[in-house]
Amino acid sequence: MKHLRVPAGTLLFAAVVACGGQDPTTARTSPAPSASKPTATSTKGASYELRRSDLPWNGTGDPYNAMVGLDDGRRVAMHHRRGKGLFEQHSGPQSDGWTRPRLIYGTKTEACQGIHLQAFGETVTVTADFGLYCSDGEPPMESIAAVSVGNLHTWDHHLTRGFDGWERVSAGDGGREITFRRGSSTLRWSRANGFSK
Repeated sequence: MKHLRVPAGTLLFAAVVACGGQDPTTARTSPAPSASKPTATSTKGASYELRRSDLPWNGTGDPYNAMVGLDDGRRVAMHHRRGKGLFEQHSGPQSDGWTRPRLIYGTKTEACQGIHLQAFGETVTVTADFGLYCSDGEPPMESIAAVSVGNLHTWDHHLTRGFDGWERVSAGDGGREITFRRGSSTLRWSRANGFSK
């Protein structure tokens, strides 16, 4: 699959063969509008409140909201929105506010299995899964892997359809190389080349 680099606010569908038989496809659309309001106390660019998922959860933890801290003090947060998909916000080390929520992956299907957000140096990775009937126990139909480096304004995306989701993420070369794994399936990303088969 050819490496694609798109702004975080741009939706990218890249269907990739996981179980055989499906050709890659791509489509673009604009991000969904944000419902967050600027905070009165924020002064350094990041001026929005941290938005939470609108999906109900009564158990321990919350699979529909995730946050990770970077070594330089920045934070990245992601959340699911019903019928919209996966959104990202980040904040600087000296900021009380957050960036405007940006659509990382848009879908009307249900969120499955939670958001798995990790940081490796200045590289941030996320995996998330979606499906039509996940709340009824059906397996995911869409598995997204995304990576961002540096200022977090650009995310590389990889979508696999008909797949149960990535189980493990590891980094090499100080976060310049990322490997996503599930069983014998492997997906690699590098800062030089993006995602490759």
